[in-house]
Amino acid sequence: FFLILCLFVLGVFLTCTHTAKEASKKTKKAKLYVPQIDCDVKAGKIINPEFIAKCPPGCQDVKHRVYGTDIYASFSSVCNAAIHSGVIDNTGGKVLVQKVAGHSGYRGSFSNGVRSLSLPRWRESFLVSEGKPRKGVTYPSTLEYSSSKSTAVKSEPKKPEQDLKGTKSADTANTSEKASDQGHTVRKEHQTTPAPTPATEMATTTRTPTTTTRTEPSTTVPQPTTTPAAPRTTAAPAKTRPGLHRVRDMGQVQAAQGRGQNPAFRGTSTSASNRNILRHNAGKAMEIDSWKPGLSLFDTGKYLNHLVTSLGINCKVDLSFLMDGSWSIGKRRFQLQKRFLGNMAQALGIGSAGPLMGIVQYGDDPSTEFNLKTYTNSKDLRNAIEKIQQKGGLSNVGKALSFVNKNFFLDANGNRGGAPNVVVVMVDGWPTDRVEEASRLARESGINIFFVTVEAAAQSEKQNVIEPNFVDKAVCRTNGFYSINVPSWFSLHKVVQPLVKRVCDTDRLACSKTCLNAADIGFVIDGSSSVGTGNFRTVLQFVANISKEFEISDTDTRIGAVQYTYEQRLEFSFDKYSTKQDVLNAIKRISYWSGGTSTGAAISYASEQLFSKSKPNKRKIMILITDGRSYDDVSVPAMAAHQNGVIAYSVGVAWAAPDELEAIASDPPKEHSFFVDEFDNLYRYVNRLIQNICTEFNSQPRN
Repeated sequence: FFLILCLFVLGVFLTCTHTAKEASKKTKKAKLYVPQIDCDVKAGKIINPEFIAKCPPGCQDVKHRVYGTDIYASFSSVCNAAIHSGVIDNTGGKVLVQKVAGHSGYRGSFSNGVRSLSLPRWRESFLVSEGKPRKGVTYPSTLEYSSSKSTAVKSEPKKPEQDLKGTKSADTANTSEKASDQGHTVRKEHQTTPAPTPATEMATTTRTPTTTTRTEPSTTVPQPTTTPAAPRTTAAPAKTRPGLHRVRDMGQVQAAQGRGQNPAFRGTSTSASNRNILRHNAGKAMEIDSWKPGLSLFDTGKYLNHLVTSLGINCKVDLSFLMDGSWSIGKRRFQLQKRFLGNMAQALGIGSAGPLMGIVQYGDDPSTEFNLKTYTNSKDLRNAIEKIQQKGGLSNVGKALSFVNKNFFLDANGNRGGAPNVVVVMVDGWPTDRVEEASRLARESGINIFFVTVEAAAQSEKQNVIEPNFVDKAVCRTNGFYSINVPSWFSLHKVVQPLVKRVCDTDRLACSKTCLNAADIGFVIDGSSSVGTGNFRTVLQFVANISKEFEISDTDTRIGAVQYTYEQRLEFSFDKYSTKQDVLNAIKRISYWSGGTSTGAAISYASEQLFSKSKPNKRKIMILITDGRSYDDVSVPAMAAHQNGVIAYSVGVAWAAPDELEAIASDPPKEHSFFVDEFDNLYRYVNRLIQNICTEFNSQPRN
């Protein structure tokens, strides 16, 4: 009996062991689903701190830029970085990506057919390795993208910019904006699967103690109060400055009220100095009804703290607000402006690891109220904003922009270098000086400029505006991203959400200098008889292929061209064409000249006719294409061009002399001179030429 019992126990044990092994095998066989990403996806756009992704074939392309070697800036293409590091090749494959801290410098190099670029600093880095899971780490089957990626979903709520157009009351608009945010967050919870690793907490950057988590669809958002504040009946009218005000005709007021408009929001003065309209009679009632701090959703700290988190924004910018302190704004509206700036500080979540904010007030002259390092939390910053006193004076915005460009974004003032520099200009009506040149110089110094204009000039006032369309001239794009117009100071609180999204969208902050938008490029083209008509058209195609890779406009990269034989001819100057298509059409129209080859004289001519007219702070780049030895000396004219700041690239074809190509080229010659045996092979050097231009640009110190 004892023997039978032992055999029974042994049988049960063996059966259990076999079952456990089979279950273990099934568990091991469970495959990880690896999400696929596109070639242009940057590591910084994916929130997950560690993930495995599958890259498609064909990612080895210069347009998918890579910054760094071994450790890459998060602004880099994941797949092209993996090719550069040797983890995969151009056929694609799985890649393991691990996010790490930002670095003070990234070294460019050429590896595995990919040239990576140098970068002085960046806020976040990543490592790439073979796409095999690490022990003990579970990887997401769906990647979580930051807001600019996820907003492409068709069911997204309306764009926040559209809220400016609505006719709802301020309270209704605020409620709908909050509901949109809540819907956005809930949708995002269902769409994404976070990586269940200890680092997941990094992705859930909730700045306030709410119950929001990434795995709970029932995200809670603080609700606005529905108890209306008691109307103010004893509001005293704002003080007036004698001679600066004008009473609106009461008939016009009544007509405006009949159309549902606020008559106090439109200017009627006839000069820039008396724009602060007397609003006591018509505007008093509207001011009492329209501004109820107790009802403003943006005065609730919980909502403002929640704003950046609910939008999924990882924001690190160095931000300066240019505050309008002119007399035209008046005392009451100056207070509304301060409240708006305080709400922006709260919504951004000021901190040393996130956005930093300083304020410059302008009137006749600008002055810094506080710089980037003065306050490192939203509470102290808001308290400081409340204490700001109005300067008065004119609205000299151009002078203020020049001041910020030269004095604000300095290391001594807290500028971090790796964070984008952003300026938001608040303007009541219009400036009393010119802004175009000051704005251009600021942008070319790496500053991204936004304009928030309030109560724009009425039709009858436009004759008094010094610089018509001043906003379009001040910002780098006229597509509306860099400018917001608000009909009145009383609706300014609606701008908080769209402005936070824009200043934090680092991918679209394209106004700062890059290698593609900060140059004056002059092509010096050999039109001698040895080239021939057919080959000359090939040269023009080479010129066009290079040109179309740059961002071309009157405020970005500009293109000019000179053709030469014994003589020289200016085909078109830098200021002739301001769109890419116009430049490409102009290149196509260049007619073949034919003659001798005086390359030295052509370099001197280009220096005088093109580069002497280059804009300040533009990088002057000369690209010379020739097919033979010059009849005159090239070294002296080339040296003179180099000394005047021209970066020279030489491209030789067929019978071009190597010693002359090196003499023409800037140092080091091997990075600035190229040679091809025949014209049909010129196309092979388009990408390399652009890569070298960008590599050199990225190695230069700048903000």
